[in-house]
Amino acid sequence: MADRETLMRILELGRWAPSGDNTQPWRFEIVDDERIAVYGHDTRADCVYDFAGRASQLSHGALLETLRLAAGRFGLSMRWSLREPLVEHAPVYELVFAPASAAVGDDPLQACIESRTVQRRAMRTTPLDDADRRALEAAVGPEYTLSFLESLGDRLAVARLLWDNAYLRLTCPEAYRVHRSIIEWRTRYSKDRIPEEAVGVDAVTARLMEWVMQNWSRVEFFNRYLLGTVAPRIQLDVVPALACAAHVLMRPRRPMDGLPDHVEAGMALQRLWLAASARGLLLQPEMTPVIFRWYARSGTPISARASIDEGARRLAARFERLMGAGEEEPFAFFCRVGHSAAPRSRSLRKDLDELMVGPR
Repeated sequence: MADRETLMRILELGRWAPSGDNTQPWRFEIVDDERIAVYGHDTRADCVYDFAGRASQLSHGALLETLRLAAGRFGLSMRWSLREPLVEHAPVYELVFAPASAAVGDDPLQACIESRTVQRRAMRTTPLDDADRRALEAAVGPEYTLSFLESLGDRLAVARLLWDNAYLRLTCPEAYRVHRSIIEWRTRYSKDRIPEEAVGVDAVTARLMEWVMQNWSRVEFFNRYLLGTVAPRIQLDVVPALACAAHVLMRPRRPMDGLPDHVEAGMALQRLWLAASARGLLLQPEMTPVIFRWYARSGTPISARASIDEGARRLAARFERLMGAGEEEPFAFFCRVGHSAAPRSRSLRKDLDELMVGPR
């Protein structure tokens, strides 16, 4: 049987779920000994990367999958549903826990919940083996397919795609408002942002970025006259794109029409990430091409600058050609994987007390 102490222990593990820029868009309430309410929210009002709340919805799914796996560690199963009426920008997930068969506690992904992290720096180019690919494909399940881009030519093509997406990202004033707030400078760990040492740039570039990003006028001056986007794009996009084993695109087999579809995709991506960790692989999401494609294919402007949207449409078409996909085919998650030493720096999480609402 579940009880409040066990539910708190499950939540302690669940809070390690990934979220875009470590936003942790959720709060928890223990309703009774068998039920938890998760109060989700999205960041679309403040973050250009959270198109229609989809990035947050993927994070909600990753959280639900993490909680489901954590429950198995305590011999419990978990069912979830959306509270009605649904408020899309602030969904409430109702979780019910019950005793489960002994087999539920045997999932090897449980052991990776806390150690799973992001590697933004160079990885080794040691190729994936067949067992790696099979494990990743099994993790996402039959509702999704994985495409692997592994050859040097493929990695060069992705590097060029990321280089050009990064130019849009770094010259978009709407994105600047996000960039200046998500990094905790001069730190190795951060509870609610990305610590500087985990960003993936060298110390000199970090100091320059910290100074330049204090206001948009400086950003524009450096971009226009001093090639200000070059060093970040080399270190954050080109080098990582080449220095990995593979880039992986996760595609659903059916259209993604609403919040539940993106939540389910988030559950699959968390299993993919945990399966990579279980195989000794590190992973880094590469979501900007996916997100800008969402904008482009929906006809939704990213920026007040028309050139940004024109660029996004061109890059969406290039991404589709690279993947052999049509304009209507949904892309859910894009990442790179490879072997490397564990990162020295990582995002932590808010303490559980900070994430709780209501009586404990």
